[in-house]
Amino acid sequence: MKRTLFGLAILLVSCNSSQPTVSENSTETKALDPVPYANTITEQDLKTHLYTYASDEFEGRETGTPGQKKAIAYLKAAYEELGIPAAKKDGDYFQKVPLAVSKVPEGSITIEGKTYTIGTDFVSMAKAIYNSDEIVYAGYGIQTENYSDYNGLDVTGKLVLVKSGEPKNSEGNYIISGNQETSTWSNMSESIGLRSKAAFDNGAVGLLYYDPVNYPRFKQYYTYMKTNNSGKMELKAAVKENFLVLLNDDMVKAILPNIGTIDQTQTIKKSIALDVKSTDDTIDSENVVAILKGRTKPNEYVVLSSHLDHIGVSADGQINNGADDDGSGSVALLELAQAFKKAKDEGHGPERSIVFLHVTGEEKGLLGSKYYTDFDPIFPLNQTVVDLNIDMIGRIDPKREGNRNYIYLIGSDKLSTELHELSENINEKYMQIELDYTYNDENDPNRFYYRSDHYNFAKNNIPIIFYFNGTHEDYHKPGDTPDKINYDLLRNRTQLVFYTAWEIANKPNRLVVDKAE
Repeated sequence: MKRTLFGLAILLVSCNSSQPTVSENSTETKALDPVPYANTITEQDLKTHLYTYASDEFEGRETGTPGQKKAIAYLKAAYEELGIPAAKKDGDYFQKVPLAVSKVPEGSITIEGKTYTIGTDFVSMAKAIYNSDEIVYAGYGIQTENYSDYNGLDVTGKLVLVKSGEPKNSEGNYIISGNQETSTWSNMSESIGLRSKAAFDNGAVGLLYYDPVNYPRFKQYYTYMKTNNSGKMELKAAVKENFLVLLNDDMVKAILPNIGTIDQTQTIKKSIALDVKSTDDTIDSENVVAILKGRTKPNEYVVLSSHLDHIGVSADGQINNGADDDGSGSVALLELAQAFKKAKDEGHGPERSIVFLHVTGEEKGLLGSKYYTDFDPIFPLNQTVVDLNIDMIGRIDPKREGNRNYIYLIGSDKLSTELHELSENINEKYMQIELDYTYNDENDPNRFYYRSDHYNFAKNNIPIIFYFNGTHEDYHKPGDTPDKINYDLLRNRTQLVFYTAWEIANKPNRLVVDKAE
């Protein structure tokens, strides 16, 4: 699972309405006992897979490394052995995901003759070469259907300055929400992406962003990347010439001293020269995608997803095996594939197609799933019924009290009431696992809903469920090894996903999306 990092914060948000919002009333699923197929998912099979997949031989499966190549070869071989074909028409199990890696930039910005240093006075994760005698101040930098700081403002080819926060009306309510609650424009996970999109959609060449509350976190991330000689990885297809710079207090005072009390947009006549340089490398990575075609509705797709990558080898040479994150999800998908294939071989294949999607680059910013949804969906998104995403289901959250036979569910009710109710009913019927919705809370500070691959489906109004055991002391550390996995829980949780997918794949009507955004 991905940490909340600056790289994720600048992902641009798009909410396409690709799902139908009406449907005929559902009828009961065709009566066929799925228990024998669920029972093919065993502790021993999961353990056998994971002791290989999360072994030192795979070197932590970091995106683009030899270890990640070994991981995709293992997955491909598993599907070939099961007799489950590749999803692509050319028979290739690998969906190429071209990536660009920008080295941590270095340089400075000069304002009215005074020079400011990257990593201290400002933070940027991309090159920024630009000179101007003016900066356009766009207030909060917000643009919605009913409110826009860009109304009447020409920012084409210009450098724009915006601040965090949201405007209020004369009654003290936030204008965007219409009440005392802030909107997504104040959510750290989304605010930068939304403001960047607004600025660049209006033609700005670059964005200067002032967020005094979160600046220390951005600075800490830059320092971490610099210390570890890391770089920012992103989809090559998504690389743009636009740049984003985050300012500290001293820099913003040099531009607009009273920015905190000024909401009115204006043009600031001050000289500014950005000299921030970075070098880019190109690497190749791959998603692994297989499919079992449905019997009667082959053009409707149930996606089962997990991420195949992890964080690789630490600077001190220790291997981060990623047994739970997300080796557990990767091997769960293989067992799910085996169960569905056995059903098909016995003449009981699913009515809808099942897509087994192992994505790369999750730890780098949900890149593999973003490439699938935003650039190269192998199957149309408007024919994708659901994404059931598995990311860390083999351990126990030490902070949690109560039954060990639990799973955190996130997102089941966000887009489809029917999906949430179906999930609850299926669990009660077959598994009786304690379903914990702690992290489904909109106000949860961890923001897990935005931190795994299901989100790229959800932003396209495709219903999702994210299955998650929570974090633990070995999260993103060398101690996340196969011997610490609770294989009975891994089996139970995988079987729950199977029963849920079985029900969705075989129900007469596709899920109703009644909460499309």
